[in-house]
Parts: sequence; structure tokens; C-alpha cells
Amino acid sequence: MNTPRVEADTISGKLKVILEMIKFSHTLFALPFALLGMMLASRHAPVPGFPGWKTLLLIAGCMVTARSAAMAYNRIADRDIDAANPRTAGRALPAGLLDGPSVWIFVFVNATLFILFAVLLNRMAGRLSPAALAWIFGYSHAKRFTAGAHFWLGVSLAIAPVGAWVAVTGTLAGAPWLLAAAVLCWVAGFDLIYSLQDLDFDRERGLHSLPARLGAAGALRLAAACHVAMIGCLAVLAVTRDLGIPFAAGLFLASLLLLWEHRVVRGGDLSRIDLAFFRINSWVGVVVFGAGALDIILAGL
Repeated sequence: MNTPRVEADTISGKLKVILEMIKFSHTLFALPFALLGMMLASRHAPVPGFPGWKTLLLIAGCMVTARSAAMAYNRIADRDIDAANPRTAGRALPAGLLDGPSVWIFVFVNATLFILFAVLLNRMAGRLSPAALAWIFGYSHAKRFTAGAHFWLGVSLAIAPVGAWVAVTGTLAGAPWLLAAAVLCWVAGFDLIYSLQDLDFDRERGLHSLPARLGAAGALRLAAACHVAMIGCLAVLAVTRDLGIPFAAGLFLASLLLLWEHRVVRGGDLSRIDLAFFRINSWVGVVVFGAGALDIILAGL
């Protein structure tokens, strides 16, 4: 515990602690779906084909900065709750490894960069960027007044493929809403599973969550329903967007990964929650994107 305190006394040390606090390595979650949205949009751009490295890098920049700002803001908003929860009391802010102003600066810098990157993409992306930020920041307060916070988070990540579409086409017309719906269901499902860890704490503190309301068994059933809906949305997407065998194969593999995830937590066993939440879900996104990208490339966009 002493080493992080020393490191956090320097700018580079503070940045290192912040990146660990927001689990920067998990940025991978939504990025594959943003990139798939970009590739679908490339078929409908004014000039069909690869949108260019500038657009690709700006989309990636938007994803990284939006998530970084949102996660850091979430840690600020939840500081008191985290301090009271034995599971999260060791996080950087409640443990005193970081000061509030440093995290606020990190939030401001990333939020500013996100809007800048969006403006550089096109006018529509720039105009929509403040609304996107407002929504994802709002998630940090949602569990204080609604048990639907899991779906609020789902919408936050579902913005990614739609945003990538806007980045390439400059319009919402024809946006991949089925892909966005799939992301919403996927995220809500795995967040329900992750929230099982705080079921008792949420009830004691009067916080709103579906596991606290439905119990572990009910939450797991709802999570399974969400993931079935995700696969259904992607299947319909395949039909409506002329995606073929490679995407179908990827969808089958993603289904197996989700089955594995639910098997890992079957009966409310949370001993391997990190495997279910972080590792398996990271692979779900990669598999869906890889299969979709391969399909689109083989079809010649």
C-alpha cells in the first residue's frame, strides 16, 4: 500500500494510479463494436470503402477519451459509496491514493479531447458529442434513483457503434440500431452479473439495482435473457446487412462464450466473477468484430 502512495505524489505516478483505477485496459469492451459500426458505415459512405486512417484514429480517440472521462467521473461520484463498501474501499480515492482535484483534471482533459476529436470528425459528430457525454456521466448517478441503471450503462456503450456510423457518414440515417441494441443487451446482461457482488450492500444502503430487487437467481435469469436478446439482434443484423458465413460463425462462437460466462456464475457462484466479467466479455467483443470485419472485407465492402 505504501508504494502506490509514493508513486501518486508525482504526475506520472498519479496518472498510473488513475489508469489503474479506471481499468484502462478494459477500454477494449466497446471499441470492437465501434469499429464494426465504422465498417458497416463504410458501405454507405459518400465514397464507399475504408474511411481513412484519420477517421479510424479519431474514432478510437473518441472511444478512449469518452470511456476514460466517464470512468474517472464515476469514481468521483461514487467516492462515498465506495468508501462504505468493503469490496471497493481499497479503490484509489476512498483509500487516499489520489486527491479529488487530480481526478477532476483527468476528467476535464479527456472530456475536452473527446469533444475535440468529435468536432474533427464532422459537424454532426461534434454537435452530438456533449449529449453523449451527458448521458454517460448520468450513469454514475442512476443507481441512486432507478433499478434500470444496468440498461443506462448499456445505452452508454451502445452509443459507440452509432457514433462511429455518424463519424463516417455524417448522419444518423441508416445507423446500425440493431448493433446498438445488441451492445445494450450484452452490457446490461454482464453488468447484472457483476452487480451480484454488491447485492447485500445495495439493499442495506437503499441503492437501486435489479439484483437487489430480484435476488441472485432472478438477476441471473434476466442476464441470460439479455444475452439471448443480444444474439437475436446480431442474427437479424446479419440478415438485414447481408452478412454471411464468417459472421454467422463468429456469432456461434460468441454464443458459446456467453454460455461459458453463465456457466461460470451458475447458481450465484461469484468466485470466478473476474473471469466471467472481464476476460470472457472482452473476447465476445473481439470475436463479433473480427467475424464482422472479415465478412465485410471478403464481400469487398
